[in-house]
Amino acid sequence: MKYQLLIFDWDGTLMDSIGRIVSSMQATATHLALPVPTDTQVRDIIGLSLEPAIERLFGRLDGQQHATFLARYRDQYVELDPTPTPLFAGVPEMLADLRQQGYQLAVATGKARRGLNRVWQETDTAQFFQLSRCADESASKPDPKMLHELLEEANCDLSKALMIGDSIHDLRMAEAAGMDRVGVDFGVHSAQQLSVYSPLAVLSNWQQFPSLLDAER
Repeated sequence: MKYQLLIFDWDGTLMDSIGRIVSSMQATATHLALPVPTDTQVRDIIGLSLEPAIERLFGRLDGQQHATFLARYRDQYVELDPTPTPLFAGVPEMLADLRQQGYQLAVATGKARRGLNRVWQETDTAQFFQLSRCADESASKPDPKMLHELLEEANCDLSKALMIGDSIHDLRMAEAAGMDRVGVDFGVHSAQQLSVYSPLAVLSNWQQFPSLLDAER
């Protein structure tokens, strides 16, 4: 097989969590009496680590306001917002099949480690991934540091790895690392936006992914 290591983004790629992120960010802004960002403005920061995402949306908050924002956003997302966050159709079956075929699977996410561990437990998907990097462990996307660290940990050559994500931040990160990449258009950014970063393909559903891998063997 051409690829050994498949690196997935999480939010908007494997999990349909965009709606909850948008509404949680807007509710937090309202709670702190900050200007409420539009849906598009929030969608455009999804994939970044939380700290740079907040600064891009609201500017640099003072120390107490920043701490309050972080605490409120986490409460809003985890406990208060009822918006469902299911895995996209076919994801568990696809991951199980990829592992059975011998691929190494990894996650590179803008979530903090605590957040990734929580959704892994909720979805019973931790078993599929041997490697992961989270926002509080590495540099924020689109810096390629996460990918470099995963390659080193997996002892995998760059040419044998593939990054899959729904945002321009994912594809910019892979491009900066010189890594092959695939976009999905059912998350935050459109196929047109993703195609700027020269992906091998932009998928419209996960059923298309096995055929793409077969074509790249």
